Amino acid sequence: MAFLQDYPIFAYLMPMVFIWCIFIVIKRRKNNQALQLQQQATESGLTEPASLHPIIDPNLCLGCGACTRACPEGNVLGLINGKAQLIQPSNCIGHGACKASCPTNAITLVFGTETRGVDIPTLSPNFETNVAGIFIAGELGGMGLIRNAVEQGSQAASEVTKLVRQLKWAPEDMLDVVVVGAGPAGIAASLSAKQDNLNFVTIEQDSLGGTVSHFPRNKIVMTAPVNLPLVGKVKFRETSKEALLEFWQNIIEKTALKINFDERLEDIETLKVGFKLTTNKGQYFTKTVLLGLGRRGTPRTLNVEGEALPKVVYRLIDPGQYTGQKVLVVGGGDSALEAATSIAEQAGSHVILSYRSDSFNRAKSKNRQKVEQAERQGQLTVMLRSSVKKISPDDVVIEQDGKQACFANDAVIVCAGGILPTPFLQKIGISIETKHGSE
Repeated sequence: MAFLQDYPIFAYLMPMVFIWCIFIVIKRRKNNQALQLQQQATESGLTEPASLHPIIDPNLCLGCGACTRACPEGNVLGLINGKAQLIQPSNCIGHGACKASCPTNAITLVFGTETRGVDIPTLSPNFETNVAGIFIAGELGGMGLIRNAVEQGSQAASEVTKLVRQLKWAPEDMLDVVVVGAGPAGIAASLSAKQDNLNFVTIEQDSLGGTVSHFPRNKIVMTAPVNLPLVGKVKFRETSKEALLEFWQNIIEKTALKINFDERLEDIETLKVGFKLTTNKGQYFTKTVLLGLGRRGTPRTLNVEGEALPKVVYRLIDPGQYTGQKVLVVGGGDSALEAATSIAEQAGSHVILSYRSDSFNRAKSKNRQKVEQAERQGQLTVMLRSSVKKISPDDVVIEQDGKQACFANDAVIVCAGGILPTPFLQKIGISIETKHGSE
């Protein structure tokens, strides 16, 4: 005490040194945790982001950790040696909250990686393609997240309104815009067009909700608060597929929004003024076109003997219909894992999950954990590095590591993704760029 009285400065320094030591210990602990997660992801082959993802400029990064805290998925980014890094890339689904939170603009959001390219239509800042008058919003343009798709749909429709009001020489009986697709982007665009009193038609080849409608029953859908034209702020965050689809249906009824379902776009022809759209039900003449298509396209097939059997389908609607059955699910993305685990939960069911690669690096961590749990419980068999060779009425032949085996089987669900509508877009003149880690 006498020492502190003689040298009072130490009385002030000692608490500061103590606090600093605690800070260093916590920082090192977080650094080690981030390194461990990054190493685990690398060892598991989970190094490829599924969608839009961040790259961090270490020269601009302050190491403040704002981006790590902003990410809704958690543990996608971490601080290693005082700089932010992607530590679990495959968990990133493109929220973009990290970029918005960075105080030094050290984060850039990009599509694709050096090893995996992503085809993206070339768009101007107002969502117009190189074909004047054709706009793209949502998943087709790379923005699959519901919030982003809704915002893009609204913004693109606003740009359509501006353009339409400039086209004074267009025929009076011509539509202002045809909105193609009734997913989040298409619904938001249609509501915006209705709000702006445009003369428009919305067509959808399938059902309400776009890609969301293809999700398995009770799938949890992540979204975020968003403003919808004619509706206002919607505060959804985490909800089920059914609740979200019911919400969209209520919105359509309340706003009297008309959507032509089961109408498939077949061709777009550029005219001197506007476009002629051909569908499976007729033709439309319109000043502009807004494509809110998904990236699923046509389901990718296995091209094997027996695939035409009625027991083979390309999406799961109701897991309950497979109760007590032996089911093969093919694929390694989220839709495949969700289908497999939801069927595995049904009484008496057993699932084989076949995937051609070494790991489920395109799937979210939650889904991978569910697969591991179902496998431990004996409800599910995972066959990595495998491919289907033949499908018969009562069995399937699967090859794994060069060896073929026959398994009893009642149903096959192929979740191998879709063939992107790239050829269609190129046919109508839209430029496509393959992104390898660029904006």
